Amino acid sequence: MPRDLGGSKFVHSRSTVLLPCPSPSGNTMARSPTLSSSHSWGHRGQQTAAWTFLRKMPIVLWLLLLDTSLPTARSQATIPLETVKLWAETFGRDLYSTVTRYSGSLLLQKKYKDAEPSLKIKEVDGLELVKKFSEDMETMLRRKVEAVESLVEAAEEADLNHEFNASLVFNYYNSVLINEKDDKGNYVELGAEFLLESDAHFNNLRVNVSMSSVQLPTNVYNKDPDILNGVYMSEALNPVFVENFQRDPTLTWQYFGSSTGFFRIYPGIKWTPDENGVIAFDCRNRGWYIQAATSPKDIVILVDMSGSMKGLRMAIAKHTVTTILDTLGENDFVNIIAYNDYVHYIEPCFKGILVQADRDNREHFKQLVDELMVKGVGIVSQALIEAFQILKQFQESRQGSLCNQAIMLVTDGAVEDYEPVFETYNWPDRKVRVFTYLIGREVTFADRMKWIACNNKGYYTQISTLADAQENVMEYLHVLSRPMVINHDHDIIWTEAYMDSRLLTSEAQSLMLLTTVAMPVFSKKNETRSHGILLGVVGSDVTLRELMKLAPRYKLGVHGYAFLNTNNGYILSHPDLRPLYREGKKLKPKPNYNSVDLSEVEWEDQAEILRTAMINGETGSHSMDVKVPLDKGKRVLFLTNDYFFTDISDTPFSLGVVLTRGHGEYILLGNTSVEEGLHDLLHPDLTLASDWIYCITDIDPDHRKLSQLEAVVRFLTGVDPDLECDEELVREVLFDAVVTAPMEAYWTALALNISEESEPGVEVAFLGTRAGLLRRSLFVGSEKVSDRKFLTPEDEASIFTMDHFPLWYRQASEQPPGSFVFNLRWAEGPDSPGKPVAVRASTAITVTVDGKTAIAAAVGIQMQADYLQRQFWAAMQQCNTVEGPCPKRCQDTDLDCFVIDNNGFILISERPQEIGRLLGEADGALMTQLLSMGVFSRVTMYDYQAMCKPPDHHHSAAESLISPLSAFLTVAKWLLHECLLFLFEWSAWGSWQDKGSEAKAVFHHSHKHKKQDLLHPCDTEYPVFVHQTAIREANGIIECGGCQKTFVMQQIPSSNLLLLVTDRTCDCSAYSPILQEATEVKYIASVKCNRMRSQKPRRRPGSCHAFHPEENAQDCGGASDTLPSSPLLLLALWAWRLPPQLLW
Repeated sequence: MPRDLGGSKFVHSRSTVLLPCPSPSGNTMARSPTLSSSHSWGHRGQQTAAWTFLRKMPIVLWLLLLDTSLPTARSQATIPLETVKLWAETFGRDLYSTVTRYSGSLLLQKKYKDAEPSLKIKEVDGLELVKKFSEDMETMLRRKVEAVESLVEAAEEADLNHEFNASLVFNYYNSVLINEKDDKGNYVELGAEFLLESDAHFNNLRVNVSMSSVQLPTNVYNKDPDILNGVYMSEALNPVFVENFQRDPTLTWQYFGSSTGFFRIYPGIKWTPDENGVIAFDCRNRGWYIQAATSPKDIVILVDMSGSMKGLRMAIAKHTVTTILDTLGENDFVNIIAYNDYVHYIEPCFKGILVQADRDNREHFKQLVDELMVKGVGIVSQALIEAFQILKQFQESRQGSLCNQAIMLVTDGAVEDYEPVFETYNWPDRKVRVFTYLIGREVTFADRMKWIACNNKGYYTQISTLADAQENVMEYLHVLSRPMVINHDHDIIWTEAYMDSRLLTSEAQSLMLLTTVAMPVFSKKNETRSHGILLGVVGSDVTLRELMKLAPRYKLGVHGYAFLNTNNGYILSHPDLRPLYREGKKLKPKPNYNSVDLSEVEWEDQAEILRTAMINGETGSHSMDVKVPLDKGKRVLFLTNDYFFTDISDTPFSLGVVLTRGHGEYILLGNTSVEEGLHDLLHPDLTLASDWIYCITDIDPDHRKLSQLEAVVRFLTGVDPDLECDEELVREVLFDAVVTAPMEAYWTALALNISEESEPGVEVAFLGTRAGLLRRSLFVGSEKVSDRKFLTPEDEASIFTMDHFPLWYRQASEQPPGSFVFNLRWAEGPDSPGKPVAVRASTAITVTVDGKTAIAAAVGIQMQADYLQRQFWAAMQQCNTVEGPCPKRCQDTDLDCFVIDNNGFILISERPQEIGRLLGEADGALMTQLLSMGVFSRVTMYDYQAMCKPPDHHHSAAESLISPLSAFLTVAKWLLHECLLFLFEWSAWGSWQDKGSEAKAVFHHSHKHKKQDLLHPCDTEYPVFVHQTAIREANGIIECGGCQKTFVMQQIPSSNLLLLVTDRTCDCSAYSPILQEATEVKYIASVKCNRMRSQKPRRRPGSCHAFHPEENAQDCGGASDTLPSSPLLLLALWAWRLPPQLLW
């Protein structure tokens, strides 16, 4: 049936009607001229114009009659529909003949057809599958917990038997100093010889699996008595580390992070300082340490921004607030209030609420804190009232953490009467702890600040320098841990996904996502019980890649996958999680890579039914129609997915398994003899998916050097009886090896028949099966292959991985049976410059048993892009005339011919620069018409993990000319900063025990923080164009002002390709090009604020330790004992007399 679309009409299938089409403005244009005027005509003016027109009518008619004998300037090229159809059919027939011949697809389909009587197709029970995967993961994670529990027991026992010795002298393996020698060739102190060997289990890093080593951050003195006693005591962990690893060889890093700052790691490893010579890593700042040391908490930070806080004090205050933020995690809630003579939420959108302290919000707060300016008079009582009211409201409404609550007061003093505020809002129960941080050297207000903390179960510290902030902020964690320590509650915590920054010097390790299991270590000594002394935290890493191997890829079908998320709804592991982005030539973690919500990946879950069920730990299923992006977002698949989910016991994680309706619901089961299958496995061009687990090779060191194929062969031949293998997967591989074996002989015979003098064309034939088996055969020398990365790990999209089947396999599975899908490829990837060099074509091989159809394999070829073009231009020589030349050919100067794929990308064009581009980019008018006619549809896709460039800020070049003084002041500011930095490096301010190095690290960190990144996290939307397969033919006319452009579209049989023939003589450049560009989603202020304030459902951790009646609340801190050095004090006093804008 004809369909009316904005004044245009088209006919499905065999339409031969030429159609009027929209103008660039979107309206259908009339054929007659249009009169216009800059003034409105009245009724009389219209009558005059009509009379004039009627008087001139005879002349107009005479001119029109005369025009019929003359050639018209507006004539259009005629495109014979039957000829175009013949071209498409001829090209399609030739193409099909080529790809079936070289791929051997018909032979492979026959071989599987012949095997159907011995095949079974089993329907997959998604719920049973997800439960089985969950049980296997639980077993694996339980072994990690047992290892950590043994470390806790050993550490607490060692502390119980250790007596503190203030004069202890003890040498240990310092991770930074090991194997270091002085100028005389002698090992430096704490740097003895430490054997290191490369180990594949630890990402080929050089480690010592017999011994641990000890790392300390730059600001911790390596011979401090507390450090020496702690390191000596923790030597007892060495045999436990080794025993754990021997009992569970899948263990990776094990470690003990001490509350005093040292970090014992097994296996031992050498630590490398950063480019500034600084070791910034402090285990006490890590999420695993903080979460294990304290229960969840609601925090309101009050920061004084009155005039007295100018200069260095404000810099220290900002750094203190930033350090507090770094101690918070996704189970905590926070807000920041700046105060002077009024209360000011630094993020107005967060007024009156607490927000989750995830990475996004913490980074947002840091930027806002950095922008704070001092002014006015500080009145703390108003800020305290506001903070107490927020905390009370959240507690009563059952929001936030529902556990610890605290106020952090950062100020240089308090003068007014604040006691009534505590009497009204916090006494006598004192449910909100108050921690006070006195900024600067002034001690006038020290007693008042300590009184506030001690009378509200908090802790008081004085922070005089930037270097003091780290240690002093950490004190609040010890206070919050007291109730848990006194109770001896060893809660087990699991962290969100993160990248290991401890070992960023190793590229492989830096790209690996981990989760950590951790437990606190307490002092069991009776004399310190009421103090609740936290000794530290032990932990062990679990690579999420290893965990996801327990959800075998072959059981999930072509498009299926498994994923994990946390109790907060954040993704732990998902094939669509993209934690890295490219900045220049480097891959870097995205700022928010570990706070990507499930709803931002499975974004069709608009009602968040799936998300809510999973964070609640439910077991069940849910179905959704989804749009799956392919090929880096250039293409899309429309699928119906069934989601099955359950929780993983004793963890905050939930597991999901996705199966696609149709072929994804079935698994193919075959059987063959070991002898026959083993013979067909031993072929040089056969490989198995290296990421899949056919046999476990990463536990026994003797097995780690084996490829999966080698391990399978050793298992089948009985050479290595200790190998553990997935017998079901091995059986399927054997069956596929037997069925696909004839393809090798077929391809070899074909290659022998190809003359060396023949024109180069098809280069590679390949096939893959659902068991991860790959075969390939070259028709040319390997040095002549256009895309040499194809089917290698360098081209992940073309091979079987843990996350997905190959792109050519996935696309072929959604094509009609017997039809090939064609893809244009670049030698160095589509993001690289240069012309496309290869075309891949693939088709799926299906098997039907008892009315159930499953995909057994996919087969295809890779050919040179030029070869496809030569075949096309040869087919275009065909025409319907029996004798004489063709009336029209694609090579004619008045015609343009394109071959595009089902997503609108050009594979063939007379102009090489257009190949690979979207049709709308080359011909906006034609793409506009195809969209309006419904031949193509525009599908809007979303990316909630995108990185965008910040908006350009244009500064006036005249600014520096307005006042020459500004340049001088800028230089003065820089010189002052460098002077301060120099003095800090020499420890002129504060103690002489490495404080300067910490200050240096702080300064460098602050400068890095202020440097604007080129890209920032954002949400984007982008179009994908999809051919509507019901429309096989179409034609029409496009009105382009002074001319009309005709076109004909014809589908090329047995492919995803379309032939487009257009009139080249008509200039339609007035139409804007249609691009596939991602645009940032800009939210209006109110919507953006609502999104920021929204609190998604989450599941709180199961335990909470807020207070204990035996807690010693009088252990609440004291004044700093450091004294200022005279030179820096004088410099600081001089700096105070400068206007604050010159300093910071």
